Amino acid sequence: MRRAEAARARSDTRDWAVERRARTRHLIELGGLIQKAGLVDLVKDDRATLYGALLELAYQLRGDQGAHVAELWRRRGRRAFEADAAEPQ
Repeated sequence: MRRAEAARARSDTRDWAVERRARTRHLIELGGLIQKAGLVDLVKDDRATLYGALLELAYQLRGDQGAHVAELWRRRGRRAFEADAAEPQ
């Protein structure tokens, strides 16, 4: 019974259901980036610390040098993605 309900939910094509699944996937991917960066282990899964760090990032992006800071982070992130892709699996 539960398996049939889950299958039906995955195949639901109503706009709100599709949007909800897309949003859920997006949030999971963002959480994966936090894990991939090693932040969860570094702060021992302290969510208040993680949230505070993210607030600090937002503060920096809103500052006078926000565009410059974002570009530096973007380059660093791209290099890390490329290095991960180049590693043998």
